[in-house]
Amino acid sequence: MAAAARLYLLHGGHSSLAIEVDAAGVPVWRHWGARLPDGIKSGPALAETRPPASFSLEQPAVFSPFPGFGMGWFAQSALLAHRQGQAFVFEPQAWHVVPSDRQLAITARDDVAGITVTLQLRLDPQDDVLTVATSLTNTGAGLLDVQWLAAAVLPLPSSAHSVRHVSGRHNSEFVPCEDVLGRGQWRRENRRGLTSHDSFPGAIVTTPGSTADSGLTYGAQLAWSGNHAQLIEWLDDGRYQWQLGEWLAPGEVRLEQGGRLDAPDVLATCSPDGWNGVARNFHRAVRDSIRWPDGQMAPRPVHLNTWEGFYFDHDEAQLKALATAAAAIGVERFVLDDGWFKGRDDDTRSLGDWTVDLRKYPQGLKPLADHVRAAGMEFGLWVEPEMVNPDSDLFRAHPDWVLQIAGRPLLTARNQLVLDLTRPEVSDYLFGAVDSLLRELPIAYLKWDHNRDLTMAGDAGGRAAYRRQILAAYALFDRLRSAWPAVEIEACAGGGGRIDAGIIRRTHRFWTSDCIDAVSRVTMQHGFLQFMPPEVMGSHIGAAPAHSTGRSQSMDFRAAVAIAGHFGLEFNLLDMTDSESARLAAWIAFYKEWRHLLAGQVATGSANDHLAWQANGSEGQWLLCVYRLGPSELRYAPALPLPFLEDGQWQIRRIDPVDRPDRDSRWRQGWTAGAAWLRDVGLPLPPMKAESAALFQIDRA
Repeated sequence: MAAAARLYLLHGGHSSLAIEVDAAGVPVWRHWGARLPDGIKSGPALAETRPPASFSLEQPAVFSPFPGFGMGWFAQSALLAHRQGQAFVFEPQAWHVVPSDRQLAITARDDVAGITVTLQLRLDPQDDVLTVATSLTNTGAGLLDVQWLAAAVLPLPSSAHSVRHVSGRHNSEFVPCEDVLGRGQWRRENRRGLTSHDSFPGAIVTTPGSTADSGLTYGAQLAWSGNHAQLIEWLDDGRYQWQLGEWLAPGEVRLEQGGRLDAPDVLATCSPDGWNGVARNFHRAVRDSIRWPDGQMAPRPVHLNTWEGFYFDHDEAQLKALATAAAAIGVERFVLDDGWFKGRDDDTRSLGDWTVDLRKYPQGLKPLADHVRAAGMEFGLWVEPEMVNPDSDLFRAHPDWVLQIAGRPLLTARNQLVLDLTRPEVSDYLFGAVDSLLRELPIAYLKWDHNRDLTMAGDAGGRAAYRRQILAAYALFDRLRSAWPAVEIEACAGGGGRIDAGIIRRTHRFWTSDCIDAVSRVTMQHGFLQFMPPEVMGSHIGAAPAHSTGRSQSMDFRAAVAIAGHFGLEFNLLDMTDSESARLAAWIAFYKEWRHLLAGQVATGSANDHLAWQANGSEGQWLLCVYRLGPSELRYAPALPLPFLEDGQWQIRRIDPVDRPDRDSRWRQGWTAGAAWLRDVGLPLPPMKAESAALFQIDRA
């Protein structure tokens, strides 16, 4: 007699998951969604409520946390593998589910295929984030070729309506997209070798009526910096499955007997509070994964980067003058960008030769670094260790050190090739080069760039090396972090090409985009904040006109957009007038006063009449930034609902970093209103011209 079904439940603060082990011992997805009461009675087992369907197997396959292939599960399977074209079926004969504190360990063993898969599912009660870790072991004889291994297989309800995701390109990251789900498959794949500008490894799924701040909403993202795929597929019972994992190149994973493949973690969450609720859950989980120097995040320092101010035209005297001017207005970190190393006058040469250009810096970089430090700022340096120019001493000495495939041309991008980090001698060289810089100079910060996609990604043996390249890069980061735990690292890849929950475990900041145009940045930053918290979002005041778009915006508007994240500057301060310097100093002082709220909650939104907004804060205090992106089309400015406020009375007043006596006193003096009124009726807005901002302080009364 078969054993009765058993139910396993994990509870978060606002969500629950339920997995039923049926009479045959197979775990089956029953629920992932709204919080269920403790001790809930589950009702009948799934098999008891499903009569046989016509034109179907007498032994129907069930929706397990790891669906098999070839034995009746006709939707996307969690595994595609074979042994020299045979043994392609995967259907476990034995399952084991072991519960422990807030997690389930699930083992699936297929002795015919010679494969064992283990899943760890942990639901955090603080952030409602479900972390899924999946591993596969080849327990059979001979090589096992793996084509697809789902890092997670998640259930979505039949009410799932649409998927919100982002696309883009260099200088235009986080372009919002939305697709309606139907009786088919939604799929996104990335094969660029790094996270990519155009296909972030995650998405948001809404249900009918979901908004930014209400309604059951789901989110998931892969903690991985390489090729990836995700799909959402309609199932025969009207539900959907959501799979995420690495996209694997042909022949990329071949496991010897006893070999193991660990999939990247998946972070997944469900919130009753719309996609802003999903974002808040992700923010807490990502924050917990960051390894800060001394174990705690220091206030995010005001940041100056030299790139758009100087590009490759380095002049030591000018840069010292820049550092002096930066310190005088309150800058706390000075980062020297590309152009400092031997022969680096443009992007065609010298990448890989990590020694100082003595033509530009006759005594090396130490005099500049010491000048920066004497002015009271940290010194940071740009590097791009994973790349090499063909016109470099490194490539001339070691042309075999780049990713390449015999008989195929070496394709360059930004005049560079990719070093093969899977070769120990290459990783050792790069560690030594960066380690030497850190020993010689008082470097507190590295801007680590990665300025091209991967092509010809073959190793010394001609095998695809995409995933091993990422793992080797992770190992290099980890090795340097271990040797220099006090140094912070910024992840940059032509701007936002390597933003993900895998690389942030080794770094402390993202460069969101090479586009610093403030209008463009509002949308990009809202897309970024769906998955990552604001304190790691690099956001700078750039030049006017913006180098990427040619558009000009006022200093006040550019600054109001930049304070929404980790605030910085990226233009030549020496070109400013005294009044402009004073205005910028006021914005810097304002950021320092309010930056503690970056580590709190975040809400973003848009409204009609070309309005967008972001609020940073906590239960007791919020900073609200309202942006007008285009000219008003209405006779009177519409009120702005504030859905993020909790019940109670709130005091609201408009604040200005720069004294503006022309501001209407009604908004400067402020007023008190109830949360319900502000949520449903809204905050009255002052007149605002196109490409301008209004800032409000909101305190619990």
